[in-house]
Amino acid sequence: MRFSVYQVSRKGGREKNEDRMGYCYTRDSGLFALADGMGGHPEGEIASQLALQTLAAMFQRDAKPVLKDPLRFLHDAIIAGHHQLIRYATEKALIDTPRTTIVACVLQGNTAYWAHCGDSRLYLVRGDKLVARTRDHSYSELQETMSQVVPMGERFNRNVLFTCLGSPGKPVVDTVGPLILHEADRLLLCSDGLWGTVTDETITQQLATRSISDAVPELVEQALRNGGAKSDNVTVLSVEWESAEDIETAKAISTETLGDEVFASTIQASVGSGPGEAEEMDEAEIERSIREINEAIRRSSQQKRS
Repeated sequence: MRFSVYQVSRKGGREKNEDRMGYCYTRDSGLFALADGMGGHPEGEIASQLALQTLAAMFQRDAKPVLKDPLRFLHDAIIAGHHQLIRYATEKALIDTPRTTIVACVLQGNTAYWAHCGDSRLYLVRGDKLVARTRDHSYSELQETMSQVVPMGERFNRNVLFTCLGSPGKPVVDTVGPLILHEADRLLLCSDGLWGTVTDETITQQLATRSISDAVPELVEQALRNGGAKSDNVTVLSVEWESAEDIETAKAISTETLGDEVFASTIQASVGSGPGEAEEMDEAEIERSIREINEAIRRSSQQKRS
């Protein structure tokens, strides 16, 4: 595989950044993911971090060096992240469970697969066209879809979600794929801090006319300007497939020389308040969450064998 990746996360006008993002890859498979910890519930930054760490741990276990069933992997790994949040809340005796949205994409061979829960989005731009976009698990998006069939009355607030990780009920996880990739296809994963104030048309236009290393920072700055003093966290991860972009301006990665068992990941440290900044989770927290993830994987493997 050969791809370029560029990512930015900004705190905006919020007290802390509860968004997390990152990617993992082997020689023949790549996982890109973003989670947005939900305000109004405790420890949103822990929710998004645990969700991504669960994805990364399961990807490392299963991608040898490819995933046998990428869609099944995405669904199962996202649900495993949900169970991690429930377990975390139980162990901490929290009155409410930390919650997060999530969107994740697997690139393997020359195909893309993705899954999401909540309103963190994926965009796929080819040339100057928006080829695909995830549909939010929100009442407003559901009502918008239904309005094309029957007349609808009062509109719901866009922020009201009907599913997420950490909720009392089983999360709704939508999956898409396989979709054949073309050279220079651009994928963009983002939290609602971006699309809430920047239109789909603007996102498409920026990705179509600029390199991802220019488009992503500009989109983030637009979102912060449009959001004003109370801007939400804005987090974006973008990938260009089979990219020939200058390695100096975007992180160009070729996996051709990697061995079968080689695994690389950026999903261990959390994201800071600005580009290039990282705030490490407490070491004990990292060790605890990794132990929990490994235990969940062990139990899952035992259940499959039985």
